[in-house]
Amino acid sequence: MAVKNTAQVIIGGKIFTLGGYESEEYLQRVAAYMNNKITELSELPGYSRQPMETKHMLLSLNISDDYFKAKKQAEVFEQDLQQKDQEMYDLKHELIDLRLKMDESRKQEQSFQEEKAKLEDKIRELEKEIDDLIR
Repeated sequence: MAVKNTAQVIIGGKIFTLGGYESEEYLQRVAAYMNNKITELSELPGYSRQPMETKHMLLSLNISDDYFKAKKQAEVFEQDLQQKDQEMYDLKHELIDLRLKMDESRKQEQSFQEEKAKLEDKIRELEKEIDDLIR
């Protein structure tokens, strides 16, 4: 059973207690992400003059934007992974087919070698019969 963790974090200069089933390190990373976003927005001209509600909305929009971009990237990676899995599956089957063909070719070569040896024996026998007839 998962244990609920809490962590004291500072976001935007204020102390908050975050709780969840994630590690304290994770909760601190979330707070650091929020602080980085606040700093990023604070560097924009005119941001500091905006009402608090507008600042919160801009922060929410920026985080939502990051979320959707990350989600899209994860979908691209997932599609890429599925494509690579399919390619690997196809290559494995192609390898199996080639091994089967190679085994069949080896059997056929062995059969041809045996047939060749029989024919060479037959030639020797016939040459010997011809030599015996000539003498």
